[in-house]
Amino acid sequence: MGTGWGRLQAVAISGSAGEGLLLTALPLLAVTITTDPRQVALVNVVGQAPWLLFSLAAGVLIDRFRRTSVLAAAFAVQAVAAAALAVAATTGTLSLPLLLVVAFVVTSAQVLGDGASGALVPDVVGPDRLAAANARMIVIERGVVQFVVPPATGFLLAVAAGLPAWLACATALAAVVLTRGIAVPHVPSPPGHPLRDVRTGLAFLVGSPLLRTITLSVALGAFAASATQAMFVLYATQVLHVGPVGYGVLLACLAAGWIAASFVVHPVVTRLGYAWSMRLASTAAGVGSVLIAVLPARPALVAATLVAVSSTTLVWNVCSQSSRQRFTPTPLLGRVLTSHRALAWGLTPLGALAGGFVAAHWGLRWVWGMAAVVQLLAVVLTWRTLSPKGFAEEEARVAAGLPGRT
Repeated sequence: MGTGWGRLQAVAISGSAGEGLLLTALPLLAVTITTDPRQVALVNVVGQAPWLLFSLAAGVLIDRFRRTSVLAAAFAVQAVAAAALAVAATTGTLSLPLLLVVAFVVTSAQVLGDGASGALVPDVVGPDRLAAANARMIVIERGVVQFVVPPATGFLLAVAAGLPAWLACATALAAVVLTRGIAVPHVPSPPGHPLRDVRTGLAFLVGSPLLRTITLSVALGAFAASATQAMFVLYATQVLHVGPVGYGVLLACLAAGWIAASFVVHPVVTRLGYAWSMRLASTAAGVGSVLIAVLPARPALVAATLVAVSSTTLVWNVCSQSSRQRFTPTPLLGRVLTSHRALAWGLTPLGALAGGFVAAHWGLRWVWGMAAVVQLLAVVLTWRTLSPKGFAEEEARVAAGLPGRT
């Protein structure tokens, strides 16, 4: 791992700080405008929509253009959105439509940035270090977004409504500058019609039994997670009775689990293998949703559950991302990564809508009950199809050079 790897981590830290500030501030600012669960959920719905709308097109851009340039452009867009939110919050002109626009733009930038960053990892580390490198990147991105930044955002909002957005603008601009120092070879995909390029990436992903199963499992998990995430700010403030700072601390518990697991994820995956690591991680996610649905409304109990679930989620994410990188040729990697996100995360707007509907009609706790049912479906799928034999067959398909896999 050389200087490119170090610079990519620096970009991730700076860019994730901006994302964390905005993603934490948006729901907190939304509840100052409305406490209607459906309207609060709408911020998440609109904010998640770009994963479905733009992921496939983003993959073409990532494979066609220099990936460092795409990454820099993504953070430049994030900086513009942060500046708009900062001005509105500072001048007292916040509105729900503005929050929806900012949420949409920030996630659109995230679609480009995450795809480009993931495609750059194999360029700056060796194949034998993919699991460790992905664990580091996930911990950096989620640790900053969910551990370091959320509690700070609560304090910053107490000082001034626009302060988190101003800082987000500054950190995004810093990420743009840092991206210029990442030197990697540019291997563009062969020129062709954009729709044909999209179809090629999708066909590769869907044509792999292993990658297809991972995508389906993530889609179910993303639906459940989006439902609970959309309602978590209301659950924290109305059921657990914590304020903005307490809400930030609970979000930080998610990152605490990631950080704790980061010290052991590489040896765990090495010892258990990808199949068993992913089976156990999926099971833990389902159990976690059940626990939050039935546990007493005590912040400490919820916090402990969040730490435990997020630690196993890191294991899943490392194996999931590394599998796509291991089994995908470099010229296709951007499209395969973003095709996965389009299919897997495309259900997140529906999850947020479902969360708001369930909370409005049956109460906030039932959101986690619904999520538990969906998560358990993912558990069944994972145990049936993500087996050691499945991974061995995928490796054999790559080695055999089947059509579309060279």
